[in-house]
Amino acid sequence: MAKALTTKSVENVKPDPAKRLELPDAALTGLYLVVQPSGAKSWALRYRHAGKPKKLTLGKWPVMGLADARAAASEAIEAVEHGCDPSAQKKATKAAKRNAELSERDKVKTLIDQFDKRHLSGLKSGDHARQFLIRFVIPAWGDRNIHDITRRDVLDLLDRIADSGRLTTANRVLAHVRKFFNWCVERDVIQTAATNGVKPVAREASRDRVLTDDEIRWLWQACTQLRQPWGPMGQMLLLTGQRLNEVARMTRGEVQADLWRLAASRTKNGRSHDVPLSRAAQDVLAGVERVENNAGYIFTTNARTPVSGFHKGREHIARQMEAFAAEERGEPVQIPKWGFHDLRRTAATGMARLGIPVRVTEAVLNHVSGTGGGIVAVYQRHDYADEKRAALEAWARFVLQLVEGKVDNIVSINEAKR
Repeated sequence: MAKALTTKSVENVKPDPAKRLELPDAALTGLYLVVQPSGAKSWALRYRHAGKPKKLTLGKWPVMGLADARAAASEAIEAVEHGCDPSAQKKATKAAKRNAELSERDKVKTLIDQFDKRHLSGLKSGDHARQFLIRFVIPAWGDRNIHDITRRDVLDLLDRIADSGRLTTANRVLAHVRKFFNWCVERDVIQTAATNGVKPVAREASRDRVLTDDEIRWLWQACTQLRQPWGPMGQMLLLTGQRLNEVARMTRGEVQADLWRLAASRTKNGRSHDVPLSRAAQDVLAGVERVENNAGYIFTTNARTPVSGFHKGREHIARQMEAFAAEERGEPVQIPKWGFHDLRRTAATGMARLGIPVRVTEAVLNHVSGTGGGIVAVYQRHDYADEKRAALEAWARFVLQLVEGKVDNIVSINEAKR
């Protein structure tokens, strides 16, 4: 005859290596202690619903004690008496939870997080790609299931970007989205990429935009007017000729007096690079309103990450430039569109105007192609430190003379070396 189970009797039950045991609790009809051959113990309730035998697993011992098992069984029995099937309800709840997990797993924003963690984080260009996906893709598709994204959705997204006048940006978004979808195919998330057959929005020509002397002056005045971060960052881009992400992620620890030292991990080509800071560049850095942060970022607004949102930043500077131009000319002036990378090209062109040798300019820009490529890059270890410093001083002086209207008194590179 079955006896009422006690905590001690449950603890003392020994498993049968040959079979599974079910020990009924005489204190509550239908409640069983299940003992597996491995020794694992759990609680189950046997009952009938709609004339059919049913079983409901309640929980594992000892996480669920005897008193809790009886309470759970009593609650289930009461549900049966009211016409409910607790076992079916449990299965339905479990299935709904599983479906919700599957739905979340296949959301575009979830997969972009995984793409970032497993792929982008290992790339030098990973931050750039991540920003495009966060800025354009997640707002459009973030909460959608990736299986529901079609080629039409991709085309609509690109059209919206292109219709805002950003054709090159639309092409960049397509490139990053294509890589994301191809990664999802490789991970067996989807069978076919929605970007298959999608062509770039516009054919891109190699850019050759260089700011004119007037535009350099207006840019400098605009940057002087703007506060942290866009004003001083724009001036540093112009004065140093370095890449946008290198300047945007500049830290206090990289600056040693009049030298900015970039580790290999911080440069596009993976080569460490020293950038002599002209007196003008030092003055710009000295005037930056510092936002204290653990990473030491010079250009930051939230004390956590380096500055981002470059498109908006460029727009701020461009609007201020046109305001200064209109004031100077006495009428509205439409300045042809330029980008931050054009400041690097402007610096290179400006140094050429000063008669600086191409090899020195390439050293300033940390180029490994052209005259610095091939066998020269392997065997020529001279870093042109003195020449780079003289070149950047001459270029900075040229910029300031443009701003002051003294362009006729430009100091030649040979004078700057003295």
